[in-house]
Amino acid sequence: MSVQRNDWSLQRKGIIDQERHKERIKEAIRKNLGSIVSSESIILSDGRKRVRVPMRSLDEYKFRFDHRKRKHVGQGDGKTKIGDVIGRENQQGQGAGPGSAGDQPGQDYYEAEVDIDDIAALIFEDLQLPFLEEKARQAVQSRTTKFTEIRRVGALSNLDKRRTMMENIRRQAREKGVAKLGPIKKEDLRFKSWEEEIRYESNAVVLAIMDVSGSMGEFKKYIARSFFFWMVRFLRTKYDQVKIVFISHHTEAREVSEEAFFTQGESGGTVVSSAYKLALDIIAERFPPQDWNVYPFHFSDGDNYYSDNEEAVRMADYLIDTCNVFGYGEIGEEGAGSYRRTSGALLSIFNDRLHNKDRFIGVRIDNKEEVYPALKEFFGKRGVSA
Repeated sequence: MSVQRNDWSLQRKGIIDQERHKERIKEAIRKNLGSIVSSESIILSDGRKRVRVPMRSLDEYKFRFDHRKRKHVGQGDGKTKIGDVIGRENQQGQGAGPGSAGDQPGQDYYEAEVDIDDIAALIFEDLQLPFLEEKARQAVQSRTTKFTEIRRVGALSNLDKRRTMMENIRRQAREKGVAKLGPIKKEDLRFKSWEEEIRYESNAVVLAIMDVSGSMGEFKKYIARSFFFWMVRFLRTKYDQVKIVFISHHTEAREVSEEAFFTQGESGGTVVSSAYKLALDIIAERFPPQDWNVYPFHFSDGDNYYSDNEEAVRMADYLIDTCNVFGYGEIGEEGAGSYRRTSGALLSIFNDRLHNKDRFIGVRIDNKEEVYPALKEFFGKRGVSA
């Protein structure tokens, strides 16, 4: 007698390999979120759903042989012992020096086509609006439909076909003794009935404030837009009805559309207090703090008109006392390295004058990889006010 056993997992090997590949891509994305968040292919994707992202963490496991030995076979000869080095990784990608061509091979990497929504899900999984409070007036509602019961009468568009057919078969079995589908009668009809579930959310508004003065060059402008690009996507992904107000400023501040906010060029000097004054006016007129959770986030290079610093600090202090959180991000010069200017920079003044304020968050960004840590700093989990 022979017994035959089929390994059905072999029939699904293609699917298994595909799922494993997706998991490896997801793992590589997690390891490289800092560089991916600020990738131009995503920030400048113009609404495309899929983008190509370079992955340098997709090497497969493989045997490495010591090429100084002559025997290269698939099994050992029994003479190896613990601690023997069987291979060394070559130092790849090193050139001959500045200004000359290298003679070493580069490091291979994999360029994966990834859905932006998948990247966003990994970025946003640990983010939330900090200190979100239950406000007295919860006017924002999110409606969902839930089917609750089956009825004998209703609109034809709500006909439950499966239950209607089952009822017809039951009736045929009772009347004719044969359980089969027959002509549909009125008593066979079954209709779905539903209720609307109303989910209340605390009112929340985020004020995106960006410096567009002449000192905000291409690098600084790109960093600010990268941060606000992900901030807007995060808010619209996790919160159904959050309001976003866009403010740009140089010596004067004005409320702008989302499109203008992300495309406006830089010009003029800098008076930061003008932006804070406009933000406070908008809050007072449209988003009273007793009814709204308010979050102003401001990005600048810290070059403010010197005589305006006192007024900027005073209004920032008032914003902190008025809002749930006030966030300020300062962008340094590209390639500044370890050099960080402190004297005269607005962040330094804020840290000195507002350091005892729990609702003030200040960050410094000197390179593209620091955009993601800034997101985590501003929207990290800090708890909910009682």
